[in-house]
Amino acid sequence: MLSTIKNAWKIPELRKRILFTIFLVAVYRLGSHIPVPGIDSTKLAKSLDQTGLVGFYDLISGGAFRRFSIFAMGVIPYINSSIIMQLLTVAIPYLEQLSKEGEEGRKKIQKYTRNVSVVLAALQSYGVYVYIYNYGYVKSDTIFNTFMIILTLTTASTFLMWLGDMITVKGIGNGVSLLIFVNIIAGLPDTAGTINYLRQQNTVTTLNVILFAIGAAALVFFVIIMSLSERRITVQYAGKVAGNKTFQGQSSHIPFNLTSTGVIAIIFAMSVLSFPTTIAKFFPNHAWSIWVQSSKYSPFNDQKWVYPVVYAILVIFFSWFYAEVTFKPEEMAENIYKSSGFIPGIRPGKSTYEYIEKVLFRVAMIGGLFAAVIAIIPVIVNAQTKFQQISFGGTSILIMVGVAMDTVRQLESQLIMRHYHGFLK
Repeated sequence: MLSTIKNAWKIPELRKRILFTIFLVAVYRLGSHIPVPGIDSTKLAKSLDQTGLVGFYDLISGGAFRRFSIFAMGVIPYINSSIIMQLLTVAIPYLEQLSKEGEEGRKKIQKYTRNVSVVLAALQSYGVYVYIYNYGYVKSDTIFNTFMIILTLTTASTFLMWLGDMITVKGIGNGVSLLIFVNIIAGLPDTAGTINYLRQQNTVTTLNVILFAIGAAALVFFVIIMSLSERRITVQYAGKVAGNKTFQGQSSHIPFNLTSTGVIAIIFAMSVLSFPTTIAKFFPNHAWSIWVQSSKYSPFNDQKWVYPVVYAILVIFFSWFYAEVTFKPEEMAENIYKSSGFIPGIRPGKSTYEYIEKVLFRVAMIGGLFAAVIAIIPVIVNAQTKFQQISFGGTSILIMVGVAMDTVRQLESQLIMRHYHGFLK
């Protein structure tokens, strides 16, 4: 990876792209420390739960939510909008037709995604305001102050959406993913400081810290291995005759990455389990609210054994569901047939569809099981060890590895396009 970056730096155009990306990331990190007026961010930071959905949002916003800066919402509305539009593409025929119209169709869907993200940003900004208001973190309860807080969060979130697009178009890598990656990296010093504080307070021993570091390194290793792993389906294309030219048949493959749906599945599962708890906090004295938050049989109580079990099941289910929605086995089989291709040993048509679906199911199950292990490790560590309120976990590693690999692949493709001989040797 370092050699790829070094080689890219030697090319003036790529060097400009890298510097442009660094500049926009610096702007983002600077904005993450500009506080929203009228909020007691000190009290909010002390009481923030680092293990739930809010803690996960704070993690991918680089601590901006804990500080309640203007970028407290981060790119979360845009991510939610992208997921919603991707699911609606399957349910709404018009959007499905747009997705098949090539570049122009994708541009229209992207436009709809941006519009929906602005609406979601406004709604989520209001929800965040209600959340912090109920806990007494708002200094001045006036209509003007409420409007300014919601407007600030919504505008900042829209600005980050534009910032991510600029990185994608004029910089290196996927802009939104890169912003999340930088935020997680920015949180590592705080994580190290928290662990050091626990050691100084004799909450954990030096041996515990060493074992924790070894476990984290092993987790990184296995995530890298799984991220590089893929199941390939070989596709053979028949030869063609066009005029006086004869094109020989060629062999290709369809790759299925084992961790392609892991992060989305974890976010879905986390949202499902955290939503009842979040609602219950608004009604602290009701019987159902007490059961949801503290009962040992509640699947929403992350301190009991039921929670990780249900969490893992949901992650596996959403891995399978999202894989089916994203890859569309029936459509893939149809496209192979239209391209005069076939899978060796498999009949075209229904048999090809059934074969792809079977392979996709196995890949989704393996990836889902791995994502489930990744997801419940922080829950178990928080509940069974002294390393509590540590925001860095398996999900963070999964995101970091995925974004880093994708960025390096883009750099390598840029080098190949420019015929960089030193890289091709």
